[in-house]
Formats: sequence, structure tokens, C-alpha cells
Amino acid sequence: MYAYDEIDRTLINERVSEFRDQVKRRLSGELTEDEFKSLRLMNGVYLQLHAYMFRVAIPYGTLSSEQMRRLAHVARRYDRGYGHFTTRQNIQFNWIKLAELPDALADLAEVGIHAMQTSGNCTRNITSDQWAGVAPGEIEDPRIWAELLRQYSTLHPEFSFLPRKFKFAITASEHDRTAIKVHDIGLRLHKNADGETGFEVLVGGGLGRTPFIGKTIKSFVPGRDLLSYVEAILRVYNQYGRRDNIYKARIKILVHELGIEKFAQEVEDEWQAMRDSALTLDDAMVEDIRSRFTYPAYEKLPHMPEELKKAAHDPHFEAWRKNSVFLHKVPGYAIVTLSLKPVGGPPGDATADQMDAVADLADKYSFGEIRVGHEQNLVLPHVARRDLPALWKALDKAGLATPNVNLVSDIIACPGLDYCALANARSIPIAQELTRRFANHETANLIGRLHINISGCINACGHHHVGHIGILGVEKNGEEFYQITIGGRADENAAVGTLIGPAVPYGEVADVVEDIVEAYLALRERPDELFIDTVKRLGVEPFRERVYATR
Repeated sequence: MYAYDEIDRTLINERVSEFRDQVKRRLSGELTEDEFKSLRLMNGVYLQLHAYMFRVAIPYGTLSSEQMRRLAHVARRYDRGYGHFTTRQNIQFNWIKLAELPDALADLAEVGIHAMQTSGNCTRNITSDQWAGVAPGEIEDPRIWAELLRQYSTLHPEFSFLPRKFKFAITASEHDRTAIKVHDIGLRLHKNADGETGFEVLVGGGLGRTPFIGKTIKSFVPGRDLLSYVEAILRVYNQYGRRDNIYKARIKILVHELGIEKFAQEVEDEWQAMRDSALTLDDAMVEDIRSRFTYPAYEKLPHMPEELKKAAHDPHFEAWRKNSVFLHKVPGYAIVTLSLKPVGGPPGDATADQMDAVADLADKYSFGEIRVGHEQNLVLPHVARRDLPALWKALDKAGLATPNVNLVSDIIACPGLDYCALANARSIPIAQELTRRFANHETANLIGRLHINISGCINACGHHHVGHIGILGVEKNGEEFYQITIGGRADENAAVGTLIGPAVPYGEVADVVEDIVEAYLALRERPDELFIDTVKRLGVEPFRERVYATR
């Protein structure tokens, strides 16, 4: 966990006071909604279909148990008893009254939580690997660099009003759990031939109306030069990015139109002019940030304790352990993913009671620390393997032990037309029906790893482009239809999915997905060939033929 200092606390509290005054002026009529809009957006407040939506930042996906309890308090006191965890490691509350928003923000500020820059044309929440600091084989903890970027980008005077929103993601593992290739800037920590730690820098990734996979602009940037190189990219974007057309304003469009070589040269010229500036990170500065991250005092524990051997006779526990428990870099410990995808539930939602339960379990079993993942699940990153049986029983009681992590019912979905003013179609009911169709655990395991992503509109908050099966809601003559793609992925081999055929009406979506899965089971070469690999080997056509043969 990172420990905020007095500067952080002062900034957050000042922001609360400032926003309280802005809300007061809006409620009195002194500010019109148009005048208030840019102010509320910079504090994570959207006007949705039914109410204001409040988006709260969880920097690089790390929460303390105290912070999780405070999120539960906000859900219970100011909302309708639940929150929605997003693909960018934020949490959203959908029913907060505008007059009460400053109080909610003040309550969060007491435990170091804020909503700064969770919207607006600025640098958004810096996201990272939910296994950061505990993943086997990791170069180093990427959250140290994410925190440096957070401090650098917060209320940056030059980059608070960019042509469009701007998103960073950073990873330090060979397997990308952070989706760095679909972010404006993606950063991959690695070592060069001399053993020096630095970053591969990718630029121009993004989804939405026009999806692009990020391209490598520089294969190695030393850690000391990270901020100056990032600033060079932001300056080039700020100078040349389109401000006349919202649909062409993202950096991905600029990179595409200039070409990666031309864009890279513009950045290189800018960087060389400012490289040896105050933005150079010396070792002392990096170590200061590193020193503020505290790590557990791990014990020396066996990999296979007696408690685990006894519990292995329970098939329900074993199903959960094999699905939701992952190797930790420290022997005797495990990383545990908590599925927020129960059968029939809205993906990513957690009730206030569940948040309190997770906080209690984190204190008891995970040194008080919780993570939020890109896939809209939670993680306990420091669980002793001897405690897994007891943890499972407690999670099961709280409705958080569904053994479907990375399986077909572990669905990513945006709130869709049930909440969002931009949506064309519903996402949540589609996801709920699919979890019911694939509720059988044996069937899900037979299918194997398969990611379904659902978006209610072209803005792609559900990352449908990079789902193994992607579902996009569209509107046709006042009715909800859905385009379906296959073959997308968000990992180190990121790819945009291919449209499988004509859009289908709301009532046929689950049937089509079932047909796609049945086609995969018939077409795969062997039981361990994953869906995504079968699609890559055969292409879309065999699936299209089987799915649309009778439609």
C-alpha cells in the first residue's frame, strides 16, 4: 500500500472544498448546467439517464480495507446500497443526489480517496496489473511508476484540457493483465541487454468508434526519462490533436493519420529538446516513492499445508481453488480472485454488505489489502495457502465465491441503457442471461477460457472489440440490435475482433452466443485448444456458416 503524505491530503481536501462551492452555486442557479458541466466532469460526476453518476478513482487498482469500508459507507449512505467496479479500476455510484455529492466526496477524502480526473479531457486514472508486486516473474512492482505518473499528471496545468481524454496503463509482467495495447499510452517494464530497467512505450491504442491496437513508439526508455518522454508525447498530442471534431480527437487518430514513424519523429524532436530537464527522475526520487509502499511481513509457510490437504476432499472447494487461486511470488501464499459475476447478477457490481465483507476478509487474510482488476473482479493479493479453506467458506457466505474466473460467464459489461445516457441498448440483461445459460460449472470448464465483453454503445466501455466474443448494442428503427464479433483479445497479443455477421435482435443474442460456443466445441482440434486459438486458426467463416445457417 502507498502512504499519502501531507501534500496529497491537502490537495484532496482542497478539492472537496472547491467542489462544494461549485455545487452550491449550481443548486442556487448561479451556474447553469452548461457552466457546471466541465467542473463536475473534472470531479468524476456525469449526468446519466436517471441521476448523476459519481466515478471514484482507485489509483492502479489498490485499496486498503479502510478505503473499501468507506466505499461501502458511500454506497449505503448516499446511493442505493451498491457500487459498480469498472474496467479502468474505478468504482461508480449511479444514484447519488447532487446536493449530497460534496459530503460523499468529503467522506472519501478522510481515507485518501478522490474523484479527480476520472472524467474530462485530461489524464485519467493510471491503471496497472491487479497482481502488481506479487506476480511471479514480474520485473518489479509497476505501481511505483504508476504513482509517479499519478503525481505528475494530477492537475497538470498544461495537460488538464487536452483535445480528448487520455489513459495510461502499465505492466511489468510477461503476460499482460492490464490491456496496455488498447490505451493511449501503454507502458511495459522490462530490462535491456545491459540489465537496465526501463519501458517499452506504446502509443495510439484505444477502442470506441474507431478501434486501434497501440504501436511501439520506442522499445526502451530508461526509467529516469519516463516523465520527460511521456511529456513529449503529450505535448505533440496537445499541439496536433484535433479539437474541431470530437470523433477524431483521440491520440489514436493522430497516430493513424500521421503514421507511427512521423509521430515518433515529432516526439523524438520534442524529447531531445527537453530530455535533460527537471523531469529527469534521479534514484533518490524513485526510492522516495518506493519507500512509501509498504509490503507484508510474509512468514515462511509450506506450499501444501495440512488445512489445504484436508479441504481437497470437498469438490466445491476444489472447484473454487482450481479456478480462483493463483501462484504468488512468495512460497506458501496465493493470489485470490473474487468473482463479481454471480449467476444472474450485473457484472462488476458489489453491494455495500459485500464490500464490508471483503474489507473484513482482507484484514483477516490479506494484510488489509484489496485490488481491483481490469476484468471487473476483486483480488486479495496476500493470502496464506493455509487460510484458503476458511477464506472460501467466508466468500461463499458473502456470495463472492463463484468459480467462473476467466470462464464464459466471467463477463465484462458496461452499465448500458439501464443507466447510461449515451447507450443505444442494454448490456446488463444480456450478461445476466448469458450467466444463466452457462451456469453449469462442468460445461464452463469444458469450454475453457473464453472472455465475453458487452458494450451498450460504440463508446466501448465494455471493451467489446477485444472480447473473445464481443457484443455491441446498436439501435435499429427504435429497437435494440447487437453486432457480434469474435477473435478479439486484450492481452500481450491484443487484437480487434471480426464481425461474424448481421446484427441480431435482443431476444436472439444469447442463442447466437450459444451457437458460437457449440461451433467452437465442434471445430477445435483438441480439448485444450482455446476458443481464441481456434478462431485464429480457422478464421471467422466456419463460425459464420454454423451460426447463420438457419437465420
